[in-house]
Amino acid sequence: MSIQNVLDVLAEAFLVLIRVGGPVLIVALVIGLVISIIQATTQIQEQTLSFVPKLFAILLTLVLLGNFMLNSLVAFTENLFSIIAGL
Repeated sequence: MSIQNVLDVLAEAFLVLIRVGGPVLIVALVIGLVISIIQATTQIQEQTLSFVPKLFAILLTLVLLGNFMLNSLVAFTENLFSIIAGL
């Protein structure tokens, strides 16, 4: 296996990582930002106020996009196994 093949697999792995983890991280970031703005404007400094909505939003994101994420991981794994079998 050449260095170029390894770099191609690594690049594909990073893209899969972004596709799988990106939506969850973006949702958590947006919800955290909105809750922080609400806390700053109302001066309510309750810790669970930011944790509970983030938890529900992440769970909802995983329910809605879980199939896409799993299919991305399965396709990458199948591609990786076919590359390994070709060695």
